[in-house]
Amino acid sequence: MNMLLGRQTRVLAAITATAGLVLVSACTSTDDGGSGSKTAAGGVELVKAGQLTTCTHLPYPPFQSEKDGKYEGFDVALIDLVAKDLGVKQSILDTPFENFKTGAFLNSNQCDLAAAGMTITEERKKNVDFADPYFDATQAVLVDKKSGVNSLADVKSKNVKLGAQAQTTGEEYVQKKGFDPVSFESSDAVLNGLRAGQVKAVVIDYPVVQGWLKNKANADAFKVVDNLNTGEQYGFSVKKGNAKLVAAINKVITGAKADGTYKKLYEKWIGPYDDSAASPSAS
Repeated sequence: MNMLLGRQTRVLAAITATAGLVLVSACTSTDDGGSGSKTAAGGVELVKAGQLTTCTHLPYPPFQSEKDGKYEGFDVALIDLVAKDLGVKQSILDTPFENFKTGAFLNSNQCDLAAAGMTITEERKKNVDFADPYFDATQAVLVDKKSGVNSLADVKSKNVKLGAQAQTTGEEYVQKKGFDPVSFESSDAVLNGLRAGQVKAVVIDYPVVQGWLKNKANADAFKVVDNLNTGEQYGFSVKKGNAKLVAAINKVITGAKADGTYKKLYEKWIGPYDDSAASPSAS
């Protein structure tokens, strides 16, 4: 997820037999310089000394994905700024997306924060604390150009099979509209389902669709026919009560917006910059 990251070789380590997951360093080595201290700048307590451990769910470009053995994306770059401010390096733990509803890996001290292009919702707030919103998002309806579909309403009236990523606000939105979408595990699986003809239309975050359509083959085959303004805002989440880490995240994001760093990262990973993106209303 770039010029700000400066990562080196990936570091693999088993987490737990039950989790069946792999922890991969998203930056450089997680050596803490021998201090062994889990307290970072500003008195922020970390789950592992010398590193800011981020839970995410891969892949989800342009927010987080893996390329050539390194992680990259908008979320990754922003959290790298937070880690740098704390005087540590970021490491990434790939977890099931369902984890972000429950905050399980945060509350069990396996991660310091979660960053996954994640919408702030009242349900999630019951289990985790969110930093200030850092991104306003909409949902896009992407269809096969041969489908004859020109809107979300057409999907229903023409009985076209619709797909969405499981456990996401996009899936929840269309379910509330009376759809029974095919659920896919990841954003890549959503696109592959569309390519393979398992579904003829999908609903997913618009920035993700923007990334897909940068590929000429995708742009030739698919088109956006609807943009659904659901009032969604993304936020980074932490364990309940971790006010110091929330403050550290807010400080860095506010500073990045003020000095132009946020704008540069937005244009690099998301697309054309709109001033409203830098000042989302409070969630």
